[in-house]
Amino acid sequence: MTAPAPLTDSFLERVPLLVRDFITGWFPEPIRWVVAGLLAALTILLVFATIFALLTLLERKIIARVQNRPGPNRTGLPWLPFTEGRVFGLGQPLADGIKALTKEDIVPRDADQVLHFLAPVVLVAFSLMTFAVIPFGRNLVSVDLDAAVLFFFAAGAGTELAVFMAGWSSHNKYSLLAAMRALAQLISYELPLLLSVVPVVMLAGKLSTTGIVAAQAGWKFGFIPRWFVLSPWGAAGFVIFFIAALAESNRSPFDLPEAESELIAGHLTEYSGFKYALFFMAEYFGMMALSGLGVTLFLGGWQAPLPVLEVIPSYLWFGAKLMLLILLFMWIRATLPRLRMDQLTRLAWKFLVPLALINLGNAAFWHLSAAWPGLPLQAVRYAIGVAVIVIPFFLIGRRLSAGVAPRTYRYAP
Repeated sequence: MTAPAPLTDSFLERVPLLVRDFITGWFPEPIRWVVAGLLAALTILLVFATIFALLTLLERKIIARVQNRPGPNRTGLPWLPFTEGRVFGLGQPLADGIKALTKEDIVPRDADQVLHFLAPVVLVAFSLMTFAVIPFGRNLVSVDLDAAVLFFFAAGAGTELAVFMAGWSSHNKYSLLAAMRALAQLISYELPLLLSVVPVVMLAGKLSTTGIVAAQAGWKFGFIPRWFVLSPWGAAGFVIFFIAALAESNRSPFDLPEAESELIAGHLTEYSGFKYALFFMAEYFGMMALSGLGVTLFLGGWQAPLPVLEVIPSYLWFGAKLMLLILLFMWIRATLPRLRMDQLTRLAWKFLVPLALINLGNAAFWHLSAAWPGLPLQAVRYAIGVAVIVIPFFLIGRRLSAGVAPRTYRYAP
């Protein structure tokens, strides 16, 4: 029995493109491409703003479930029968949005009014720009750049400027110190994040996100996908990428920039109302963008996991993989405690960076040994690829924890 051919011309697969062509068809040719670009930007904003609203509820429900609490259950949509009235709390995102819009916007008297206003706007703008080069499905990418990966990280680096703008413009020493600490974290984890991506670019031979997805097409033995994460160097790179992405998006256990128990609300101390909500939204946008890049680089992008499942539209596969990574973000937040600042920087510079550099050599070996003939030599190739990353993992880990762990706790006499 042969697997069905990909339904690249199926109606469901072409629905987004048909809608775009229908709307742009009402405009003359010279400005049609401008309308298409604006339509793509508007679609990304509406879709991910809606996902952001739903994720705020989902995360609070998941964390409440982990901690044996009910979570939001006072604001519901009683006209929906399956929500059991107010118990489910589906109206909580709407209530939070109304509260943020109606709260008073308090700005310190000596603050820089312009920069204080621009900081959240710039942060959201740069976060949204990263979505432009992510392929959400077959032929579903806003801007197909040859250097799309470079564009993603260049746009993402702009968020650091916005964080410092927020701390500096607040005219608050605590906000400024927190902004500097946030920059130290972001810069520290940008290096392992970039180094984890380099092997993907090396083996795919492209900086284009669509090209990287195309390089992961096909199956080994007819049913095993050729996703990079299923190789030893790809699995190690994905783990490093994910840990660095946690820190870059200020997610637990790397949420030190907003450690309210240490530096009040960090660089957000002097923000309230809708400006504060924009910072909150940008954090979720960054988490979704990094998850989308992880799906693109390591998990085959919009590719189906099995040939027989190609009948499902590609954008649904991308959405499913994206949600799995986001749920992993939430699970980790509900499980792990916050790190100290020294632990955070030591993990980046003394553990993740060396492992990422070793993984570069591992990827080079994997590429050069691709022509080894026969299944036994391929098994040896896999064993060497695993050993190259696992052995340094334990050696560096033991050296890093020397004198720190294990700890012995004793009761006071």
